Amino acid sequence: MWGMKPFLSVIIPVHNEAKRLPLTLVDIDRQLSRAEYSSEILVINDGSTDATAAIVERFTRLMPDLRLLNHAENHGKGWTVRQGMLQAHGNFRLFMDADNAVSVDQFNNMLPFLKEGYDVVIGSRTVKGAKLAPPQSLWRRLLGKGGNLFIQALVVPGIWDTQCGFKAFSEEAARKIFGAAVIDQWGFDTEALALARRFGFKIKEIPVRWANHPYSAVGGRAYFSTLRDVWRVWRRLARGEYNGT
Repeated sequence: MWGMKPFLSVIIPVHNEAKRLPLTLVDIDRQLSRAEYSSEILVINDGSTDATAAIVERFTRLMPDLRLLNHAENHGKGWTVRQGMLQAHGNFRLFMDADNAVSVDQFNNMLPFLKEGYDVVIGSRTVKGAKLAPPQSLWRRLLGKGGNLFIQALVVPGIWDTQCGFKAFSEEAARKIFGAAVIDQWGFDTEALALARRFGFKIKEIPVRWANHPYSAVGGRAYFSTLRDVWRVWRRLARGEYNGT
């Protein structure tokens, strides 16, 4: 496998995901074993203090296309996804969440657009056709809508869900975008899309089936951290501080 260039790289950032990750890896292995294209799976451990790394190591004996990138210190989701994107080998590079909120089989809905010439295809929980089960709470919907309006006004007009953890990039787009990115925390999604726009890459937003986890570890602090990061992205873009811009 490692002598061949995979068609798809699946990148999973993890931090203390020992409970949820095993079922996600089982589902990914089941889905990709049916695919007509080759793939690799990269789990990037962001300083977990539980058994996450050990569990992934055990899975590598069962899944030959699985690779663990282990980091002892916690850096943030943005930093972790960036490492995966830049160390992956695939023609296309998809990052997804460890809770399997969007199953990897939905990459097949992205593939026609990537083949058509889109450089970045992103999953969305808000565009027509998206399905959330169960629906998000009212306060999360209100926070999400308000935050999105702020994000659109500042950096990425026309994109209705910047934060869905299911995004695919062509190899060229991944290398250029994440080679320039600097946001280590939750605002990295918006930064990646803003850079995609700045570099002239074509973006497509498509609906996904989202399995909503009511006990998500992402809380209100992440929401305000994201808005702060968006302000940083706008300022860096305005000042021309990104490499390649």
